[in-house]
Amino acid sequence: MSAVTLLVSSTVVLFIGYITYGKWLANQWGIDEKKVTPSHELEDGVDYVPAKAPVLLGHHFSSIAGAGPINGPIQAAVFGWVPVLLWVLIGGIFFGATHDFGALFASIRHKGQSIGEVIGQNIGARAKKLFLIFSYLTLLLVVAAFASIVAETFKATFTDTGAVDIAASSANASTAMISILFILIAIAFGFFVYRRNASLATSTIIGVIAIVACIAIGLNYHPLYLSSTTWMIIVGLYILVASVTPVWILLQPRDYLSSFLLYAMIILAVVGIIGSHPTLDIPAFTGFVDTVAPTGTSLGYLFPALFVTIACGAISGFHSLVASGTTAKQIDSEKDARPIAYGSMLVECVLAVISVCAVGFIWKDYAAGTTVTPTVVFASGIAGMLSKIPGLTNAYNITYSLLVLTVSVFCLTSLDTATRLARYMFQEFWLEPGETRDQVTGLKKTLTNPFLATLITVVLGISLGLTGYANIWALFGAANQLLAALGLLAVAAWLGNIGKNNKMLFFPMVFMLIATVVSLALTIKTNVLAISAGGAGLTWCYIRTILAVLLIILAIVLMVEGVSTLRKQFKNVKKTA
Repeated sequence: MSAVTLLVSSTVVLFIGYITYGKWLANQWGIDEKKVTPSHELEDGVDYVPAKAPVLLGHHFSSIAGAGPINGPIQAAVFGWVPVLLWVLIGGIFFGATHDFGALFASIRHKGQSIGEVIGQNIGARAKKLFLIFSYLTLLLVVAAFASIVAETFKATFTDTGAVDIAASSANASTAMISILFILIAIAFGFFVYRRNASLATSTIIGVIAIVACIAIGLNYHPLYLSSTTWMIIVGLYILVASVTPVWILLQPRDYLSSFLLYAMIILAVVGIIGSHPTLDIPAFTGFVDTVAPTGTSLGYLFPALFVTIACGAISGFHSLVASGTTAKQIDSEKDARPIAYGSMLVECVLAVISVCAVGFIWKDYAAGTTVTPTVVFASGIAGMLSKIPGLTNAYNITYSLLVLTVSVFCLTSLDTATRLARYMFQEFWLEPGETRDQVTGLKKTLTNPFLATLITVVLGISLGLTGYANIWALFGAANQLLAALGLLAVAAWLGNIGKNNKMLFFPMVFMLIATVVSLALTIKTNVLAISAGGAGLTWCYIRTILAVLLIILAIVLMVEGVSTLRKQFKNVKKTA
């Protein structure tokens, strides 16, 4: 298969989806650019702050992207490029982008509050509590995982005598230094744009030049050689401050500027694919069961593995939390919702297709188990294609390093956003549907304090990251897709209540629910068999089994309440007709 044909045709399909189906959704739901958005109605200078469309697009894209659209498609490539491509295109247009767009729009119309609040006002208070508990615990797992990933990316390697191994630690120290400099650049950018009204275009040009400078400095000057545990503590302190800091100081400018790294990564990949125009070795279809298993562990059956593994490349529940958590509080006009939510998801789909090209380029090494870490596979594939272009034959090492660095930077971006989202969830849990913090007193007032909510979240997340999050990380894929199903349910219930067309959400919602429940059932089966066989690690087998069972019960309870709401809506419409 030609990589150029694969990329160009997929991009055209996704673009057509944006200008046709995306526009149709906006018309069906009633996007109104004249309505006042929460960022203006509730502007507080901290969380509710109007953002220019390009800036908010950068924040949203950086927060939902990360390594997700790279890891998932590469891991799912064991089933062949055809199943992955079909799911990325169909899932992206009709499932993921619709899910993200709907979640953002619903949150905008609910004063910028989370999907949990949308559920509370349109399904019921109990459903809201259950959803918020589930979302908060999922976000704690994300905080733990990303904090650990960042710490591992920054940490120094020590010799047996306790001395720093400079040669082995240099790359990590460079990444840490660049990340710190990047934060300082973002703060300066936010100050000049939002407090000195500097031109966004001029500031962007200077900011991009500063990014290049900080990369150059970090590669040549990196004095911080610290242990993983020390970095975990530092990262914890950073997100503790960053998650309560006004969004214009750090979150908006940092995510906006970091999005240019992602754009640059995509451009490099496109140049590599078109310039080298390789024929990919990856099979079109390998079968309904993963027999390739490059890591030594099979993904199992194509259904549900394909639809749970690809995640961010087609649909991800985490996106609904971002859309309804931070993005909805900053959007300047409802007309920006389609490009920011629907458009960002489709750009992620392009990145997922690029990831398929990357793994297809080095397929023999991947299938043989020689190169299997998704980030390394992606960087190796793209750098390899670029080095095939005349005049760029010596560009492999520098390109590889920059690609790995770019992916690492986004882990820190997603970590900050996830912490802020978890804080929102914690605060909303103590409020009744439609209630705000200004209306409560006493213990509720204390529990909804943003500083206390953030402190609790950071302590729990970092503690989990320092202990055993990896033992339950395998459940994250199913939990994330369950979030997507529940996000679709929330939007469908709200649209039905206001008399708007919600039928386009029914099939994606049911499909994702079934895929999630089947995946959890297989997880339960695997762990029960492990328990029966005995051996080491039985405690975590019991924990994973219990958690999987609880997730299935949660899904059933919320779906029963949601379906009951939808049935009432249908009866009312029928009665009125």
